[in-house]
Amino acid sequence: MDMFVVPTISFRLLYGLLIMGHGRRHILWFGVTAHPTAEWIANQVTEACGWEQAPRYLIRDRDGAYGEVFIRRSIGIRDRPTSPRSPWQNGYAERLIGSIRRECLDHVVVFGERHLRHILLSYMSYHNEIRTHLSLEKDAPISRAFELAGHILCRPILGGLHHQYVRI
Repeated sequence: MDMFVVPTISFRLLYGLLIMGHGRRHILWFGVTAHPTAEWIANQVTEACGWEQAPRYLIRDRDGAYGEVFIRRSIGIRDRPTSPRSPWQNGYAERLIGSIRRECLDHVVVFGERHLRHILLSYMSYHNEIRTHLSLEKDAPISRAFELAGHILCRPILGGLHHQYVRI
């Protein structure tokens, strides 16, 4: 789990919360707000994981936004904050935020919370279902079937920033 900042067209700052699973590095949840609080973050963790499928551990940085409320509402999750000034200890989340910026947010002007949420949810489906990863042997986090026959069709993704090539 990690947070990142996105400026809007009116120079307001919006905060995005990323929650990802380490197993196949799939994105579980994106949250967007203008004012992150500990209660909001705790609600996002609950929404992402649910009460039944709570993870055993949660790796996060030592941001002051998490606060005491977050730790108390953690549904039995063992909290593992990283050491101060050590972004490499949460390298998967940091790398994913960099990919989101390079592949998506650097090419889009964000108008507001609703627009950013739409962009991030579109990126989440692209990342989880379409984007290949070398560490997963060129598969997506959510495995897909191989198509061996048919004509190839190009489908634009994220407004044409990326393309998916499928067989029909």
